[in-house]
Amino acid sequence: MQMSLETDRREYRYAGLDVDSLAKDPHAQFKSWLDEAIERGISDPTAMCLSTCAVGARPSQRIVLLKSYDKSGFVFYTNLESRKAREIQSNARVSLLFPWLKLDRQVIIEGEAIALSRDEVENYFVKRPEGSKIAAWVSRQSMPIESRAQLEDSYNRMSHRFAGEEILAPDFWGGYKVYPDFFEFWQGRENRLHDRFSFSRDNPSSAWVMNRLSP
Repeated sequence: MQMSLETDRREYRYAGLDVDSLAKDPHAQFKSWLDEAIERGISDPTAMCLSTCAVGARPSQRIVLLKSYDKSGFVFYTNLESRKAREIQSNARVSLLFPWLKLDRQVIIEGEAIALSRDEVENYFVKRPEGSKIAAWVSRQSMPIESRAQLEDSYNRMSHRFAGEEILAPDFWGGYKVYPDFFEFWQGRENRLHDRFSFSRDNPSSAWVMNRLSP
C-alpha cells in the first residue's frame, strides 16, 4: 500500500521550551543543545544545511560540517571554487540550519560569512586525515567530470605525487566564519503548537533581543 504523504505525521512528545529554561545568550543556548545532541548519540550532530544565494536571487543549499564555534561565530571549510564559495563572494549573507530531528529540534542561524585567514586554514588542514587532504587537491568542486573513474584516477595520481611528503592546503581551499545576527530555536510540541524563540541584533555591539514566535 502506498503511503499518503498528506496523512503521514507523528506527534512531538519531548518537553517544551520556555523563557525560564532558555539561556539569555543564544550562543549559550546553542552550546547546550549541541552538547545534548552529542550526548544523546544523534547522528552527525554537527551537520548543518548551509543556504546561500547568488546575486540573481537563486538560492542553493548543501550539508556541510561545523568545525568550530565560539562567541563570535561558526566555522566551516570548503573548496573556494565551489558554488557555495562563489555565491558567498557575491553575497555574504547566509543561513545555517541544524536539524536535530530525533530531539524534535532545529536551530536556524543567519549572518555574514567572512573568509578565514590562510593561517587559520592551514592550522585546520594539517589535522585532516591524509585521504581528505589528497581529495581536497583532486576535487574541482561543482565542476562537471566525465566519470567516477576519472576522479579515482586523479586521486591515485595525486596520492603518488604526495607520497611521503607533507600535504599543505591548496590555495583554492579555505574556510568561512559565519558571524550571526539572528538565531531561532525551535522545539516541536504536541498538536503543532511548537515553541519558537528568536534572538536578533543589529550589530555586534548591540544586545540580543529575544522574542517568542508563533508556531
